[in-house]
Amino acid sequence: MYFVGIDISKYKHDCFITTETGLIVYDPFTIENSHDGFEELLTVLRSLDSPNAIRIGFESTGHYALNLKLFLEKAHYSFMEFNPVLLAKFNKAQSLRRTKTDAIDCSSIARWLMTVEYKPHPIGFYHTYSLKSLTRLRNSLIQQRSFYLVKLTNVLDHTFPEFKPFFNKKFGATALYLLENYTTAEKMARMNSQSYDILRGISRGKFSLQKFVRLKELARNTIGESNAIFVSQLNSLLDLYKLSAKEIQSLEEQIISLIREMNPRTLSIPGIGPISAAVICSEYGNFSSFDSPAKMLSFAGLEPGYYQSGLTEHKGHMVKRGSSNLRYTLMNLSIPLIQHNIVFTEYYAKKRAEGKSHRVACSHLIKKLIRVIFTLEKNDMDFDPNKLR
Repeated sequence: MYFVGIDISKYKHDCFITTETGLIVYDPFTIENSHDGFEELLTVLRSLDSPNAIRIGFESTGHYALNLKLFLEKAHYSFMEFNPVLLAKFNKAQSLRRTKTDAIDCSSIARWLMTVEYKPHPIGFYHTYSLKSLTRLRNSLIQQRSFYLVKLTNVLDHTFPEFKPFFNKKFGATALYLLENYTTAEKMARMNSQSYDILRGISRGKFSLQKFVRLKELARNTIGESNAIFVSQLNSLLDLYKLSAKEIQSLEEQIISLIREMNPRTLSIPGIGPISAAVICSEYGNFSSFDSPAKMLSFAGLEPGYYQSGLTEHKGHMVKRGSSNLRYTLMNLSIPLIQHNIVFTEYYAKKRAEGKSHRVACSHLIKKLIRVIFTLEKNDMDFDPNKLR
């Protein structure tokens, strides 16, 4: 059996090959992150043995390894990707020296690979990776959109501070229409009956005539002061907000299409929509790589910390390691699950009856959700409330 350790970097990869007996087959060598470099690696691998006798491992380094993973998959070689923290702890256990080079890292990866159970990356991972890229980009754009809304509030604090409180501190469709088409308090104060008809249509009848009159009155008596600079800032921020919202919608359409095509069992759980299912499935990746729900919980950073020394023993807060995007999505599923899934509604009520606070009860609910997802994906079955205990 041959063990190949690859230290991934942006422009090059360092490789080391040894056998299960510790015999060094190839001292550390470097390949370029290019077609010629990949072909060089393939030539070396073909000189060893059949693909089944070769185990390849490297650290999870984001997108830098994507092209190499696709190349190895097309060449019918399996590979194992792992958390860099595991290698760091392995290296620390091997030596107290702090010397670190790419050559040392690739040899350490190969030797670490010999000590663990080999869990090759699933074939056809590209769809999962694409879904992860889309969901993470969407999350970034949502954060950016929120940033523009904060800046928009800052401008309104100067020009029309009464505006946002009037709309319950939210920028809905009606509020955004007013800012985009009237911009200043002075213009809003001069709105007429035709303006009201448009606003009433946008709000689907929720924007009453009394609210319309009240808004005009606030606009006339505002303590804010408008000038060309603030108007320019407002228009720019509105354009950036609309652009972000448009891109988010486009991404969501792609995500929904892709997750519908994959049709994971997680999507059959009432209370979990396609976007949330896409985040869960893409962040976890291959569910078969998890032996238990506890490991899935740990992967999301939702397990409690644990400390024991001598007579001292206690559990702490959530460790909050792993994917923050996954953890955020799971925790935000609490309310939809309580509202739309009778199984989780009853479970939440049970925990509350035991004296648990809302947040603690929600954490228990998410643990149950992970157990359900584990069972559904492992057994390839849809959600059935009658089969849950």
